[in-house]
Amino acid sequence: MHQLKPGERNGSRRKPFQSLSTRFTAFTGVLLLWVVAATLAYDLHQGTLSVTKALLECCVVLVVAAVVSLFTIRVLGRPLHYLQQGIIAVRKGKLEPIQVSRTGDEIEYLGESFNQMIEALSSSQEEITRHQDLLEQRIRQRTEELEEAMLRAQAANEAKSEFLANMSHELRTPMAGILGMLDVTLESDLPAEHRDQLETAQRCAYSLLALLNDILDLSKIESGRMGLEKIPFDVRIVLQDCVRSFQPKADETGIDLVCEISPTVPEEVVGDPLRLRQVFANLLSNATKFTVKGHVKVSLHAKAAEGGEIVLRFVVEDTGIGIPAEKLPLIFEKFTQVDGSVSRKFGGTGLGLAITRKLVEMHHGEISVESEPGKGSRFTATLRCTAPQTAPARIAAQPAGVAELHEMEPVRVLVVEDNQVNQKVVTTVLRKRGFTVELANNGVEALEMLERDDRYRLVIMDVQMPVMDGLETTRRIRLNPKWRRLPILAMTAHAMNGDRERCLSAGMNGYISKPVHPAHLLSVMDEYMSAAEEPETETAETEG
Repeated sequence: MHQLKPGERNGSRRKPFQSLSTRFTAFTGVLLLWVVAATLAYDLHQGTLSVTKALLECCVVLVVAAVVSLFTIRVLGRPLHYLQQGIIAVRKGKLEPIQVSRTGDEIEYLGESFNQMIEALSSSQEEITRHQDLLEQRIRQRTEELEEAMLRAQAANEAKSEFLANMSHELRTPMAGILGMLDVTLESDLPAEHRDQLETAQRCAYSLLALLNDILDLSKIESGRMGLEKIPFDVRIVLQDCVRSFQPKADETGIDLVCEISPTVPEEVVGDPLRLRQVFANLLSNATKFTVKGHVKVSLHAKAAEGGEIVLRFVVEDTGIGIPAEKLPLIFEKFTQVDGSVSRKFGGTGLGLAITRKLVEMHHGEISVESEPGKGSRFTATLRCTAPQTAPARIAAQPAGVAELHEMEPVRVLVVEDNQVNQKVVTTVLRKRGFTVELANNGVEALEMLERDDRYRLVIMDVQMPVMDGLETTRRIRLNPKWRRLPILAMTAHAMNGDRERCLSAGMNGYISKPVHPAHLLSVMDEYMSAAEEPETETAETEG
């Protein structure tokens, strides 16, 4: 970078630099020479000119000029030079005091003022440096605190997930026993009064289970750990089953429950039937709960979209109590209801609609509501599913189902379960259906029983057991080639996201969470035992 030299300005150049002392000395010399010349001219005019006098006067002029030059350099030139060097140093960033000549005049005052300015700048710079260091220290401290807080939050989230998993297991285990024994008892001949009492207890138990499921579902959704399955299913059957499950409640209240399914709805879509049913059930539950007279109307429509997608439009209309306009934006928030009196009169925690909205969003859809107090509400949910691909034709006929297999030979089932109540429930359910059931209390016993008897057609495996858990037991079973196609179903009280994936990755074929309804258990068993009976070459072709 070009630095300005004395006598230079930005954008222009001046004549060569001449200091003030030089100019002052030259001016003094010229003035004295003029005086000497005038004196000599006067003497010449008077006729009194003397060479000696002329030389003497010239010498005096030279001496005086030299003295004036030295004085000027000492008093004016040197202090200005020091000031100039100080300005150049400051311009280069060196905040150091300059040397000040003690001349007792304006130049000395200017030099002292300049040094004071340098001192103030130096103090300001030191203060800025201190503040910068303090700011950097605080930033480091805040960063460390933030990292520590993030670690604590992660630890707390992991602890919450672990707590929910443990709570799920601890609550579902006794719930499985309660619901299982109630189901078994209700299948027997009972007096009408006892049956009514047991059915009431069963409904209360299922209500408690629904509340537990809502809490766990909300936790999984908020942590981003809930996934959606992609399997083909008949959405019309899912909706019809869901409506049928709410028919007793509608009959009890005295309202009409109407279901309309548009002809545009395909027989089969690909998606998650469990979560779709949950959306249907939550909106139906909300409508039947808050409708005391009139009707609840359910309708389902479908239309094709780009990319092989199918857009389902599910509408629930009711003639219930309605929702005030100012409350509409809040009803999809968790733990939120219209007011406290609603919760006291109708019950509920305010989780159903919050979970429904999140499930709809996971399906890349939207949910909206229109309502008027005293006249009812209309909920509309749009969800996206995938159109199924054409399945290849089967080479052989479908194998016999469970009922037909029973007629051919007794089906031996190994139940690996450490809880005695669960053992009793599963054993009672299966033996009533004609299965031959044997029990193992842990994985080691299960391996020993499989080694002694290779006639087992299916294994129901608990996951959390002493001695050897279900995952390790399954891995060891799969190491033996003769057990490679043996169906193994996980039946566990764990219901957190990832449990199903861990079971499948260990080698299990399916996953059933406790408590299990007998009909669902038998349906899953039928599915996997039938699949195991198919020829291996046919299975490979179907999977391909």
